Amino acid sequence: MPRTLKGTLILTIVALVVISISAVTLLASQRYASSQRQLMAAQARNMGLTLANEITELLLVNDLVAVQRKLEVYRDTMPALEYLFVLRDDRVLASTFEDGTPADLVRANYLVHGQEESFIRVASMDGEKFLDLAMPVFEGKAGTVRLGLSQKHLNMQLAHMWRQITFLGLAILVPALIIGLTMINRLTRPLAELSGAVKDIDPEHMEAGIEVKGKDEIADLSNAFNLMTERIQEYTKKLEKQAVELETAHKKMQTTCEIARGVSALGDLDEIGVYLIKRIKKIINCPDYLLIIFGSDKESLFLISENQSTRVRDLDLATTLESRMQGTGPVERFEDGEVIRSDHFPSDSGEGSFQAAIPLYHEDTLCGVMFSSCKSGCKCDYDAMDMISLILSHSTGTIKRALHYAEEMGRLRGKPGVPQFQGMVGRDDKMQTLFRLIEDVAPTDATVLIQGESGTGKELVARAIHKKSLRGDKPFVVINCSAYPATLLESELFGHEKGAFTGAARQRKGRFELADGGTVFLDEISEVDPSAQVKLLRVLQTRKFERLGGDKTIQVDVRILTATNRVLLDEVRSGRFREDLYYRLDVVSVHLPPLRERGNDIALLARFFLKIYAQEQSREIDDIGSSAMRALLDYDWPGNVRELENVMEQAVVLSKGRVVTLENLPPRFQSIKVAKSKTINEQEKTLLLETLESCGWNKKMAAERLGIGRSTLYAKLKKHEIKDPDS
Repeated sequence: MPRTLKGTLILTIVALVVISISAVTLLASQRYASSQRQLMAAQARNMGLTLANEITELLLVNDLVAVQRKLEVYRDTMPALEYLFVLRDDRVLASTFEDGTPADLVRANYLVHGQEESFIRVASMDGEKFLDLAMPVFEGKAGTVRLGLSQKHLNMQLAHMWRQITFLGLAILVPALIIGLTMINRLTRPLAELSGAVKDIDPEHMEAGIEVKGKDEIADLSNAFNLMTERIQEYTKKLEKQAVELETAHKKMQTTCEIARGVSALGDLDEIGVYLIKRIKKIINCPDYLLIIFGSDKESLFLISENQSTRVRDLDLATTLESRMQGTGPVERFEDGEVIRSDHFPSDSGEGSFQAAIPLYHEDTLCGVMFSSCKSGCKCDYDAMDMISLILSHSTGTIKRALHYAEEMGRLRGKPGVPQFQGMVGRDDKMQTLFRLIEDVAPTDATVLIQGESGTGKELVARAIHKKSLRGDKPFVVINCSAYPATLLESELFGHEKGAFTGAARQRKGRFELADGGTVFLDEISEVDPSAQVKLLRVLQTRKFERLGGDKTIQVDVRILTATNRVLLDEVRSGRFREDLYYRLDVVSVHLPPLRERGNDIALLARFFLKIYAQEQSREIDDIGSSAMRALLDYDWPGNVRELENVMEQAVVLSKGRVVTLENLPPRFQSIKVAKSKTINEQEKTLLLETLESCGWNKKMAAERLGIGRSTLYAKLKKHEIKDPDS
């Protein structure tokens, strides 16, 4: 320990500078590293979600070459991405590893059933660390995509930051020591003179005066020290500001990914537009928003606001929007008096005028505009607008697919011979009876139990009941009961309070609360855990419940629709389902017939899906060949309509000409033996129905195709009791 004041002061200065800089460095590096890791995780999640969406169809059609190319494109365009591979049933389908995918890496990260993603940190043999993400493709049915981001860049940034802070510390420490020595000398010199003067005083020289110089040295030393600490504080604030900016960027990316995920789960264009407007309102609280989507013909426009949606044909408005938006930045703000007006705009949209616009681009082509309106002057800040632009850019792909579907459905609805009801296609008597039942039950608030095999369209029936009901403009909330474990299903249905269980960091509303005023559709109701069945019974009886961890009773006004692919009464008899709950659910029972029992609806649906996917793939395919149609009609269709849709999508992709042939169908259709499965009379009836369907029930044309006279055709129709569906 130093024995002099000078030594003590020097050591104090050095210790304060070193400790302050070390503490600031440690705090800043920890915050910086944490923010970077969170940002890396968000980037990995966004990459994984985007890649999974892009390769879903490729995996479903088993196009592994295209999947491999997609992985290589991602690896080449994203430097931080070290590796990519796709798994299905523990088998690597595609990989960016040239020498084979390491087996230890494949086994390192697994997804639990129903898990949306899994992050782990792995290290290579040479010590390099990676952030490994596993994400399911098509809910895991198509496989799992794995990607790894290297932490090498993060480590380099941290090392660079440490070097900068070290150099800065030295730059501060050296001047501080020089200044400190100078000030200490100036401080101690007067003290030494004073001490010497005191020693010289004796009783004989009491009148001697003492002249003390440098009376402000201590104040100067204090000022120098304060200046040094101010510089340290300024640098600390600068580091904290950077950390806040990084955290803000992370939250923006997280919000963007969350909204993009929500949009991708929707299929209807109107639902997507309303969802985007409601989420954007939480970011910028402008009173009015309008989403305009250009149709494929560039003349028709889809106008979607929070309260209404319309489709108009206005070439002048389309031309004005396209010319005004081309070449603008991510956000275009109109000057005073410069607004876009149209009679087609909703009446509640800022008196028909808008002050700010965000263009939507898909593959560098303008496909729409999002307008915002503030009646008392636009107060939207550009930073938030840029975030909205980013959200919309991530959603344009889903919007474009929904647009194609909406246009195709519009065209099909306008064509004769395709009987539809709320998006469901069917001419069979069983389906017509089902449609009438939906018309009867929809206006009531009765609980409906929808039963049928997987793939028969139970959710379509539930949506039709909701849309035809008095609650049609209210929320329609879907929850798949089999997708959640028993521990999470109650939280999903009824919500939870903050701290109700490990990981409950905030209060969360349940699906029943979110659907207040609308309809709740509980799919796979037979999978509900017995403990949750008790609470569900109470909700059915009283429409009241409490969140997990809470004691406040919440009352909701909802209609409940349920569905199952099992015979629920058998589940009751086996003791797996509560009898009292069953009778509460089975107020009105709707049974969906399997596709194999729907007569000639197979041919009708096959051509319906053929037109949709031919339009979507921009293919000119006119019809289905007789051998292919015969194979479709003779197949048992265990997957029902969903399986038929997938088969026709594959047939469109594989078709080389204008007619789908038997070779374009999956291999399981090649081995169907028509002669063994049907009698001659059944084959004749099938051929008659197939030919009449392809001719639009024009009997003269059908007779010519069959090579028989019209009288012979009428006799055969009478023999097989075939009637014109339009008669």
